[in-house]
Amino acid sequence: MSSPVSPTDAIAIVATMDTKNAEVSFVSDMIAKSGREIVLVDVGTTASAPDRSNDPASLLAAIAQRARVSVHGMYEAGRISAVIGIAGGKGSGVFGEVVADLPYGFPKLLVSSARPALLTELAKASDILLYPTLVDLFGINGFTSRILTNAAQAIAAMRYSPRQEARRSIVAISAFGVTTPAVDRCVRLLADQNVEAIVFPANGAGGRKLEALIEDGEFDAVLDLTTTELADELLGGTASAGAKRLTAAGLKGIPQLIAPGAVDMVNFGVPSSVPAKYAGRKFYSHTPYTTLMGTLPDETREIGRRTGTKLGEAVGPVCVLWPAGGVSDYDREGGAFHDPEANKAWLEGLKSTLPDNATLLEVPFHINEPGFADAAVDWLVKNLKSEVVSNENV
Repeated sequence: MSSPVSPTDAIAIVATMDTKNAEVSFVSDMIAKSGREIVLVDVGTTASAPDRSNDPASLLAAIAQRARVSVHGMYEAGRISAVIGIAGGKGSGVFGEVVADLPYGFPKLLVSSARPALLTELAKASDILLYPTLVDLFGINGFTSRILTNAAQAIAAMRYSPRQEARRSIVAISAFGVTTPAVDRCVRLLADQNVEAIVFPANGAGGRKLEALIEDGEFDAVLDLTTTELADELLGGTASAGAKRLTAAGLKGIPQLIAPGAVDMVNFGVPSSVPAKYAGRKFYSHTPYTTLMGTLPDETREIGRRTGTKLGEAVGPVCVLWPAGGVSDYDREGGAFHDPEANKAWLEGLKSTLPDNATLLEVPFHINEPGFADAAVDWLVKNLKSEVVSNENV
């Protein structure tokens, strides 16, 4: 016999009960066998009949908002410690909205038959664990039962552990494959100073999550070494992190050091995915599925200008560290995107908009040379310690 279950150990199941009742019952039974309590959250349209209109999107948005408030309220009250969604296309979109307010690390598992493109969009916005069914969810059969059994057992084993009060400072770092040596050295140097480093890939989704977690107060400082997502935002690449990139740290007032890591390139998919307007440009096949396009001086100048403009909103310590020797592994003598003029243009654009309260440091190193990382960490640690002392005196 299982021991009594604490309400804080409950799992929320989010699903359209008018179409997924059989699947929900199956998963509920599996979870119950593990000793976990279950809370059902119905996001079906039948239950919202009074709201029906000729605008299905508005109806779904209204349902999602009500469920979002409900689920977040259960989280705030300590009633649930995990959530699972069972959905098709519409339900998957609703699930993404429902769990949007839950913290990073809170178990969010979605069993979905939705198209891959939708699941990709969900992955960009949240740390949802995605379980694509590949077959449609039409009741319980030999295929869906395998999937749902695995999903139920997985979520039953997951529990949210709230973040413990940090015992040491935590710094966020942006990274890309072509700036890895710099990031690796910074992580090691920070560890020597008893500072924990959390690295985010500058691939669009990583930058969005970085900004969101800074807003949530998860970090004490930011080493934004790899701002390549600004290039994708400007030129329509696949690694754009949106217009809010490079804004949260400034508004939060925490120390931030910025560098033009990988602004010499824009990301696209397979070669055929590159827009026709870029025909004749300089390209490099990073992988069979990733095509990089080199940026031009006029473009890097605008990226630099935008960088300075964004930093104008900062209320805390700001430093831009300029690596005169190059901004990525491909920006070396003989490299695919080596273009000193484009790099100088970035610096010119930055200087035209950089606020007076920001520090600009120019070093003679390539971004991946040890001297660059040393200078970056040196500035950050000094300002991080100043912030700690300032806070202690408040």
